[in-house]
Amino acid sequence: MSPLKTALTLAVASLSATPLSAAAQDTGQLNIICSVQAEWCNMIQTVFARTTGIKVNMSLKGSGEALAQLNAERANPKTDVWFGGTGDPHLQAAEQGLTQEYKSPALPQLHAWAQQQAEQSKYRTVGIYSGPLGFGYNTELIAKKKLPVPKTWADLLNPAFKGEIQVANPASSGTAYTMVATLVQLMGEEKAFDYMKALHRNISQYTRSGTGPIKAAARGETTVSISFVHDGPGEAMQGFPIATVTPTDGTGAEIGSMSLIQGARNPETAKRFYDWALTAAAQEMGAAAKQFQLPSNKAAKVDPRVPDFKKIKFIPYDYAKYGSSTERKRLIARWEKDVNSLPR
Repeated sequence: MSPLKTALTLAVASLSATPLSAAAQDTGQLNIICSVQAEWCNMIQTVFARTTGIKVNMSLKGSGEALAQLNAERANPKTDVWFGGTGDPHLQAAEQGLTQEYKSPALPQLHAWAQQQAEQSKYRTVGIYSGPLGFGYNTELIAKKKLPVPKTWADLLNPAFKGEIQVANPASSGTAYTMVATLVQLMGEEKAFDYMKALHRNISQYTRSGTGPIKAAARGETTVSISFVHDGPGEAMQGFPIATVTPTDGTGAEIGSMSLIQGARNPETAKRFYDWALTAAAQEMGAAAKQFQLPSNKAAKVDPRVPDFKKIKFIPYDYAKYGSSTERKRLIARWEKDVNSLPR
């Protein structure tokens, strides 16, 4: 059975208990900003539409771009649900009153870290998956260029990696902002910025999207990427020579989140989608779409390609502090001034 057919079968079961009358009060459409990989976005769009008869309009944007759009549309929201992307911008949207409070009946089914995300935001966002930050590398290029596999953050400063590393721009990418916040918490702010200045010399490109660097590494356009490591297996499944590693000196993890938009045109339909997206069956679509984050629903089957969290050294990431608008703006502004402005 194809991944889409499997997802449709699961979705029918997970939606069967959700009353159709809830959607009848709205326009019969649902407008979603989706900040996960395109294949996953397309799958949830197709499955939810086919199983409910609701037309789903889907826009794919990185989490930084999504937050900017919601701010721009504040007076006249055109979005009902924001699905996926790193949790920090979702927490900022909650803080700024861009999202609405909702306590889904599915909350008790979720892991503690997902429920904590909801509590911190006063129930204006919720965790739907988690994934660790690390490095991707092209196994063929590493061997051909006789480069060492990076295993710590310090390893990336090796002069041999000059022009061989890609990472996204933290102003547009939640992945890259997670890197900045992780390094600040791991090293202390001054040492972290000294580190990023030194790293800058080895960066060939700051991409717009957080998934751009690992895709480039998979395709041989760069040797190393700083990425969420759950993006690696999907590229390997397509036959690309990509492997991943998490730094042994410590790393952070994203809590991918979902939010309902304040003033949305289709609030009841949005809640119906939100409840459905928290079910185990809906969350298993991530792996069906070759995305290997850890699902937040405790009953969801965990694909063996999902990174083993027990084997990763995580820092005690302060999601509340680094998810605040003030801290994010300050750190990104400092990165632009102190790092991105430097010559390479």
